[in-house]
Order: sequence, then structure tokens, then C-alpha cells
Amino acid sequence: MSGKNILKSLGPGLLFAGAAVGVSHLVYSTKGGAMYGFGLLWLVLMANIFKYPFFEFGPRYTAASGESLLKGYQRLGNWVLVLFVLVTLTTMFTIQAAVTIVTASLASYLFGGITTNLMLWVLILLLICSGILAIGRYSILDKLMKIIIISLTIITLITVIIAFGNKTEPISFMQTFPADVAGITFVIAFMGWMPAPLDLSVWHSLWVMEKRKDEDDFTVKKSLFDFNVGYIGTTVLAIFFLSLGALVMYGSGEEFSPKGGEFAK
Repeated sequence: MSGKNILKSLGPGLLFAGAAVGVSHLVYSTKGGAMYGFGLLWLVLMANIFKYPFFEFGPRYTAASGESLLKGYQRLGNWVLVLFVLVTLTTMFTIQAAVTIVTASLASYLFGGITTNLMLWVLILLLICSGILAIGRYSILDKLMKIIIISLTIITLITVIIAFGNKTEPISFMQTFPADVAGITFVIAFMGWMPAPLDLSVWHSLWVMEKRKDEDDFTVKKSLFDFNVGYIGTTVLAIFFLSLGALVMYGSGEEFSPKGGEFAK
């Protein structure tokens, strides 16, 4: 299969990667590197390895059965579906707020000439995303995410290479486990966000259903290949962002600001 055909066959897996690159990567991975150097590399790998089966089941189930995980939950009993809805309702607003504020902070820093009002950027971004989904639905989202995630990966890799080139002090890969309360709290939050909250498996199953409408032969094998490309990609990106924090911030005496705009800068 040619590179062009492989890229065309990908979709939900890259959407997964794009959805995962948010608070877990931009914030927690970078802060982890800034605070502990490469000492939390084990945490990035462990979180991704242990969560793999839970995320992998979403595309596997949908590709094999032709129905979403939500339908699968309902088959186990309506109480399971209700429980999932309740869990979603208790987390969705916090997750949406966290991801949107981080993105709005980046937009405010990059395009501050338009406006620096954070809440206005939140509104603009939500309108843009809603417009993309309302007008283009899955097809446009699929095409845009391929451009975004490939560009992000290349640019981040170049940045990490530059950071390694500029590093003059010895680099330690000694692994560590934070023993203080603040450190343990950070590890728990890191594990929760890395690479994403577990309900993303349901989103992934819905994306697979949409992909099957575009490609009738989107088999289990193709679905799992697509998922693995996205999952491995998001793990590599997490290591990249951890590296940036370790190479640029760790040991510099600088600390990240708790303010979104300053953190983005």
C-alpha cells in the first residue's frame, strides 16, 4: 500500500491522537519535564501501556460489531449506560473547561493582536469547532486532523532536536518517584490525563462508525492498525513534550506561571 493510501485509510486513530494532545501533553508532560527532568519518563510509558487495552477495545468492538460502545453498554443493561452518562456528566464540564482554557491561552498569546480577552477566545474557539462539526461533520474533521497532527509532530520533533542541540549541561535519565504530597498529587493527575481520560474510547468507537460509512472495508485489522498508529504517535508526542520541559526548564530556576496566558508564553 502506498503512503498516500495508508494516510487515507487512517482517521479515528489520528483523531484520538489529536484529542489526547491537550492538557496531558501541553501542560502535564511539559510541567513534568520542567519539575523532574527526564525522571518521569517511566510515568509516561506506564500510563500509556496500562491504558492501552481500555482504549484499544473501543475501535476493536465497533469495527467487529458495527455498533458503538454505547450500544454495547446498553446490551449489558440500561443501568450500565445510565452509569456511563452520570460519570460523563460529572467530568465533561471540567475536562471541556480545562482543554478550552489551555487552547484559548495559546490563541491569546499567538494572536493577541486580535484580542487578549481569554473568555472571548473561548467563545471564538467553541464557535469554530462547532461550525466545523455542523458543516463538515466527520469528513472535514478527519481531513483537518491529519494536517494538524502531522504538522504538530514534525514541528515538535524539530523543536526537541534544537533543544537537545542547545543543551550544554549533562543530561540525566535517572528515574524518580515523587515522595512529597504535591508530587504524588501531580503523579495522580498525570496518570488521569495521560494520554486522555478513559471515556475517549467511546468517542473513538463513534469515529470508527463514521469511518465505516466512508470506507466499507474498514475491517478490524485496518481499525487496529489505525488505532496503533495514533496511540503510538500520542505516546511519542508525550515524550517530546516531556523532553522540552526537561531540556528548557529543568534546573533553570524558572517556574511555570499558574496563569494560562503566561504558561502558554
